[in-house]
Amino acid sequence: MRAQDSRTDTGQVVVIGGGIAGLAAAHRLLDRGARVTVLEASDRVGGKLLPGEIAGARVDLGAESMLARRPEAVALAREVGLADRLQPPATATASLWTRGALRPMPKGHVMGVPGTAAALSGVLSDEGLARIERDADLPRTEIGDDVAVGEYVAARLGREVVDRLVEPLLGGVYAGDAYRISMRLAVPQLFAAVRTHVSLTEAVREIQAKAATAQQTGPVFMGIEGGVGQLPLAVARSVRARGGEIVTGAPVTELRRAEAGGWRVVAGGRVLHADGVVVAVPAGAAAALLRAETPAAATELAGVEYASMALVTLAYRRADTALPEGSGFLVPPVDGHTIKASTFASQKWGWIAEENPDLLVLRTSVGRYGETEVLGRDDADLVDVSRHDLREATGLAAEPVATRVTRWDDGLPQYPVGHHTRVARVREHVAKLPGLAVCGAAYDGVGIPACVASAYAAVDQLGGDHAGLDALRANPVQSLHGGAGE
Repeated sequence: MRAQDSRTDTGQVVVIGGGIAGLAAAHRLLDRGARVTVLEASDRVGGKLLPGEIAGARVDLGAESMLARRPEAVALAREVGLADRLQPPATATASLWTRGALRPMPKGHVMGVPGTAAALSGVLSDEGLARIERDADLPRTEIGDDVAVGEYVAARLGREVVDRLVEPLLGGVYAGDAYRISMRLAVPQLFAAVRTHVSLTEAVREIQAKAATAQQTGPVFMGIEGGVGQLPLAVARSVRARGGEIVTGAPVTELRRAEAGGWRVVAGGRVLHADGVVVAVPAGAAAALLRAETPAAATELAGVEYASMALVTLAYRRADTALPEGSGFLVPPVDGHTIKASTFASQKWGWIAEENPDLLVLRTSVGRYGETEVLGRDDADLVDVSRHDLREATGLAAEPVATRVTRWDDGLPQYPVGHHTRVARVREHVAKLPGLAVCGAAYDGVGIPACVASAYAAVDQLGGDHAGLDALRANPVQSLHGGAGE
């Protein structure tokens, strides 16, 4: 949580990167009394949060929702004047397109891992359901310091659970491979539970029982009228209104310690001298910046892999379409289709339907870790393959009135087994350099609350307070799936 009344003399701080992590860091630094300059290489702020339009309708062309059960992102939105524009999804009912049909998304699971075989009835084959029942009779599966989600779940419950449900859910978050993704970071509550249980399904039931006892109320996810792409714009306005400087089109080419103390930052023809620096850019860019002063941290960051993806946004005349109910659907890779999800945006977000009653907007996502062939196709081909898969899944055969393809090259950092130790080593090396901190999606989670929490912890670290980093290590911010197409 924020410490509004905790002011420290942090002097002049340069934040490198104007995505949501960098902007959140700048916002918190101003609370602490610092003088702040944000340097962003591109011509806009917001990073993977990108507002746009199609056929006159306001839409998100990047991430479209944020986890509301964590306080950081929603609280930040309220602080920057968006309280009256926060909106939960109009529907949270999603489907799976698997085994030739759209099937209701099962309930009673934790990121696709069921507490009972019955929870996946209708999605798995009879053999797959029977395999789940064997979990109770298997000996303990040792997980050590970390384990791949898919590897562990397949060993306990069979590959069909992973391939039909865990994979599409995790793929929606990380665009990754469930058989590589760290359970410790991606599903931390499950990782903790299985360490004290022999049976995986028993561990899931314990998680579900605790959740029922906690009786959490309110929506799990939240959007913003006009799109969550409005969040970084509002944070940027707040930063500027309070005296912070944000410079776009300013790639940083040099970051060095100054002889007189502090840091020397070179961006284009401008040289800045700072008491502190927050590096809030993707891992590869961070590696390039840090190589001169901490080559060990740079080497670690250079090893972080990323997945690329594309979002295809389509607008139809509402009179020409008849979509199934719900927010959209996920697609298991094992079924061999090209798209990995589709979001029925006009049905998921009430504000889109209200603003555009004659339009129906939806989007598909394409591309997973290691998939290079499909993303090498041109935009027209991605639209065609999306329309083909949508027609097969839903019967939608109408001609769209407008289409947009948004490519996110190297958009999502991958969290393979052991990623937490890589992050710990990076921060250990960085901590040896006074006045330097790192934050962003490569470290503490890919969701918006995780990026904001990472930013706050980095600012606290500059002031000598490591409680935020300790809390993130002890309780990673899980990045959940927001329904379909996230």
